[in-house]
Amino acid sequence: MRKPLGANRERGVWGGEGTVAPPRHFLEEPAAQFPPNHPLAPSGFVMVSWNVNGIRAILKKGFYDFVANVQPDIICLQETRTNGEEFSLELPGFEQYWYSADKKGYSGTAVLSREKPQKVLYGIGLKEHDREGRLLTLEFPNFFLVNVYTPNAQAGLKRLSYRTDKWDIAFLGFLKELEKKKPVIFCGDLNVAHKEIDLARPKDNKRSPGFTDEERTRFDQIIKSGFVDTYRVFHKDGGHYTWWSYRTNARARNVGWRIDYVCMSESLASHLVAAEIHDDVLGSDHCPVSATFSF
Repeated sequence: MRKPLGANRERGVWGGEGTVAPPRHFLEEPAAQFPPNHPLAPSGFVMVSWNVNGIRAILKKGFYDFVANVQPDIICLQETRTNGEEFSLELPGFEQYWYSADKKGYSGTAVLSREKPQKVLYGIGLKEHDREGRLLTLEFPNFFLVNVYTPNAQAGLKRLSYRTDKWDIAFLGFLKELEKKKPVIFCGDLNVAHKEIDLARPKDNKRSPGFTDEERTRFDQIIKSGFVDTYRVFHKDGGHYTWWSYRTNARARNVGWRIDYVCMSESLASHLVAAEIHDDVLGSDHCPVSATFSF
């Protein structure tokens, strides 16, 4: 299996203060050449996103069985907690890219792909945002893939200002810069329930982390800027969640929140085939979400 691309990673942002040309911040790799019937050729692919709440723990709780059953082409993971060491899974046929936080056992993201991307970018490119391993970008011939683990506002909303006044603004700017070149698919744990329909008890959580007006407004801005919440294209009703607290037996009672998403540029709308929440899959306090595309 290929060695994870972590040791020599470069970080950068396209646009804004201190901007540099995109190619300087990508790990240059040979362009992927897809055979006609490959999922990432003009036939389609299945993408999965999952906050695993610790990669080592999830491996003991059915992760490999899930991958074998779903047969995804791309797997985006959040909250991997890999401690910065070189890390790989026993998944022959997948290229693996891991991005750890500076703080051990905290945050982290990974992307597993059946095809080698053209380029890989670690982080947004701003030091204050790139210490926690929260964003990985892969470029493919037809789109950019962005895997994101958005910072939580935390108890007492002590990190709300950082999240909404700094991170969310930088993240949207980053997406729009990518979109100037080709369409974008982004997915991950966005740590926000967008609408009241996206959590079981909205009235009880008006100022809870993940459901403040400030966080919801920032997500509104992402949607209004030209991105689509793929799940809501097919599912208009409530009662479908991706995260449940470990307390009070919340998952068994389905008292949850929908805070994990796959979103896409509006220009990809005609290629979206399906979007699902896999709430029958256990192993984490989050469940996987997926989207299927056909190009």
